[in-house]
Amino acid sequence: MFTFLWLALIIILFFSLYFNMKKLQELGTTGIKPILTTICLYLVAILNILAYLLNSFGIISWFLTILLLLLGAYFMKHMPSKKVVKN
Repeated sequence: MFTFLWLALIIILFFSLYFNMKKLQELGTTGIKPILTTICLYLVAILNILAYLLNSFGIISWFLTILLLLLGAYFMKHMPSKKVVKN
């Protein structure tokens, strides 16, 4: 049961990554800067899964998590936004 839950989590992670990248392509993103927020947040998820599975919740894992969250927040300004059309 435990292994099935972790496998389901990893599969859901990859499906959400696929749909997120597809959505960014529909918005017309070009370059790497708009995608860096998504990459950083997915790396946080993968890092914490690996830290849990390898039983290595240490200062390095916490530091990398906080660093990736800060980088994701910084590159949020490059994310495309939907344009609102007023009548």
